[in-house]
Amino acid sequence: MHTRNLDDGFVYIGALLFTLIVNMFNGFAELSLAITRLPVFFKHRDLLFYPAWVFTLPNVILRIPFSIIESIVWVLVTYYTIGFSPEADRFFKHLLLVFLIQQMAGGLFRAIAGLCRSMIIAHTGGALSLLLFFVLGGFLLPKAFIPKWWIWGYWISPLMYGYNALAVNEFYSPRWMNKFVLDQNGVPKRLGIAMLEGANIFVDKNWYWIGAAGLLGFTIFFNVLFTLSLMYLNPLGKPQAIISEETAKEAEGNGHAKGTIRNGSTKSKDGSHDKEMKEMRLNARLSSSSSNGVSRVMSIGSNEAALSRGMVLPFNPLAMSFDNVNYYVDMPAEMKQQGVQDDRLQLLREVTGSFRPGVLTALMGVSGAGKTTLMDVLAGRKTGGYIEGDIRIAGYPKNQATFARISGYCEQNDIHSPQVTVRESLIYSAFLRLPEKIGDKEITDDIKIQFVDEVMELVELNNLSDAIVGLPGITGLSTEQRKRLTIAVELVANPSIIFMDEPTSGLDARAAAIVMRTVRNTVDTGRTVVCTIHQPSIDIFEAFDELLLLKRGGQVIYSGKLGRNSQKMVEYFEAIPGVPKIKDKYNPATWMLEVSSVAAEVRLKMDFAEYYKTSDLNMQNKVLVNQLSQPEPGTSDLYFPTEYSQSTVGQFKACLWKQWLTYWRSPDYNLVRFSFTLLVALLLGSIFWRIGTNM
Repeated sequence: MHTRNLDDGFVYIGALLFTLIVNMFNGFAELSLAITRLPVFFKHRDLLFYPAWVFTLPNVILRIPFSIIESIVWVLVTYYTIGFSPEADRFFKHLLLVFLIQQMAGGLFRAIAGLCRSMIIAHTGGALSLLLFFVLGGFLLPKAFIPKWWIWGYWISPLMYGYNALAVNEFYSPRWMNKFVLDQNGVPKRLGIAMLEGANIFVDKNWYWIGAAGLLGFTIFFNVLFTLSLMYLNPLGKPQAIISEETAKEAEGNGHAKGTIRNGSTKSKDGSHDKEMKEMRLNARLSSSSSNGVSRVMSIGSNEAALSRGMVLPFNPLAMSFDNVNYYVDMPAEMKQQGVQDDRLQLLREVTGSFRPGVLTALMGVSGAGKTTLMDVLAGRKTGGYIEGDIRIAGYPKNQATFARISGYCEQNDIHSPQVTVRESLIYSAFLRLPEKIGDKEITDDIKIQFVDEVMELVELNNLSDAIVGLPGITGLSTEQRKRLTIAVELVANPSIIFMDEPTSGLDARAAAIVMRTVRNTVDTGRTVVCTIHQPSIDIFEAFDELLLLKRGGQVIYSGKLGRNSQKMVEYFEAIPGVPKIKDKYNPATWMLEVSSVAAEVRLKMDFAEYYKTSDLNMQNKVLVNQLSQPEPGTSDLYFPTEYSQSTVGQFKACLWKQWLTYWRSPDYNLVRFSFTLLVALLLGSIFWRIGTNM
């Protein structure tokens, strides 16, 4: 670029300003990083692991190498490309300022994170600080035009020091100082000095070092402020333990009379005496014994399961059969580099089986056997890879467009909106996924809400219907209650087939038993339920009716009934020559995985998958699959006249209702947003007070 006159100089001013802004925003990432680290820090601090400065110092030190690299890259790319002063000393001075700006920005946003301690508040505080520093930095509004009641903001703006230092470093170079221009009085003046005066920048050349010292001082100040905030401030929000309703009842039952009912913060809408007596009886059973508590939990509610069959909305029980299902993915590049010649990697090999209404099927296998892969393939959730085989629903070839309307899938991770209640979560799902008609029966809004209440009773969430879902591990529902809510969200869609991916993972024995009781109640309504399960306890394993066992490589080694006390499964494996007998009171699930492991195959010199293929059990399963692959006389394939259950208007109303509740129950977000708008308006109005008549 040219250096002929003041107009050229203002182009350079713009380039320096852009350098300042970009490197200032480069530190904004520190805000989110610091916020995410704070929960762990506060826990360590309260346990007296280390003082706050020990946490701050590594954050500062480890940021320095990144800033050095980023500053070098930025200056190398922009400095000579733009055409700043070519002298080497000015190049390195420019580089030093960019580095100090990045360090100052990182310290600023760390301090904001430590003071605000919330992602929403911190982002608002960061935006407000940037606005204040930019407006009062001396480049948007020159120092001479800043009102006297805001002049203090000019001196505390870190960007003012960086801006002045960058400009002094550039315009004191010989190519600017060796040229002259005429001022308003016609007196010759050096172009560099005229440029600094025209931009309301300090003309003293010592302002380079003053600016550098100011940036360094702000860097130290912000990091000290961050340390002090960590020392004396506590996490926002009231810490609270998450205790399930059942556990609270049990604890109170152990401390008082066994029939005592806990008055929780969330009350059931049905306050009848009969229901209270029912809860007292259930509580007494929960509290009566600790040695066999899981078995008792599993049995509670069995009498009520039969009542759940006659729900307000009918559904069509459907069986799923699959024959010789294979699944391939493209061979990973790493395996090809190791010498593998095949273009595809096979994850499932000739898997055959069936899932039937009213039968709870466990899908098991060692890690990497393909349990979740098989379930995803059958559920139609695999978007990549290559699928082969015959999959049928009630004897008709599976069509994913219609299958999605009659199936549900409970993921391992329970993802829910934190601001709505349990009942509202289910109502939202029901109003989006239930059709306007089922057969000749019209489904009104009242019927949908009635069905939601029935589902809540089925999964035993009716005593938590008005509880806020909350954030996992912080507020709201416990992990086990979230799992039941996940199941309920799928159930209110009135599906015929439900897939559950490890519904008991991450739960203790009692919580897992409560979830499995919910799953058992779901099966008792006549639905087809399939669960992947990993290392279940004896009581949980006995809750299943049938087992589909896979070995590593996606091959079936058992598919059939479990029997009472898993007797049928045990008899099948004990009949294999060389397989040791199960020990008394040993977990059949653990024993089954041990005797069918790869090490056991090597020891016995046999392939369990090949043994299963030649077994009578496999022949029986093939006969059953062939029967289920034929449509029943008088039936027809699944058909829905519309792509979605609800019209566009219905979808919009449901989403609008939920978003309204979410915003209404987010006072921190709303308060911060309104406060930010008000503060910005007051700041800009007072800073630019009557500026239109003064300039």
